[in-house]
Amino acid sequence: MRPSARHSTAGFTLIGLIVSIAIAAILAMLVVTSIGTAAAKVNANVASARLVSTLERARELAITGDADIVLCPSNNGTTCNDSDHWEHGWIGFADRHENGELSGGERVLLNEAALGNRVHLVSTQGRTRLRFQAVFGGNGGSNVTFTLCDARGARAATSWVLANNGRLHTAATKPANVAAACEN
Repeated sequence: MRPSARHSTAGFTLIGLIVSIAIAAILAMLVVTSIGTAAAKVNANVASARLVSTLERARELAITGDADIVLCPSNNGTTCNDSDHWEHGWIGFADRHENGELSGGERVLLNEAALGNRVHLVSTQGRTRLRFQAVFGGNGGSNVTFTLCDARGARAATSWVLANNGRLHTAATKPANVAAACEN
């Protein structure tokens, strides 16, 4: 009589398969979260570059031109909004009529479309227009703070201050500004 042979089974057990699927799901979730965070950071960096570029260009146009340059938020690229939210886009124009509105033969010189998905840009409350003074290039009125918030939330918010002399610099974020920018 032959001794009985032990049968070995090859393959996965049900428990092993469930554990493997759970580990794969956790890893996939981590990858998706990392990709989402990276995409939000890219959107914020692009928005920052667009803002800085526009502010520098508006100041340059004011210095080299014969009229003040006004920047304002705009939803449609042709008229100003009376809002301190800039994420829907903005325009700039030579304000020859000195009324802060695009009117009577004035034309749009700078036009930025809406910012990326879940990117919000807010200026100091009440600052719905920026006026760069002809020849001097200074920002008329008081300093203005821009606060940018993206899909990463308040912890990743950034701020810039446009000084009266027209110079732009980064600044520490303020809770009230972050709350206004990140509320959406």
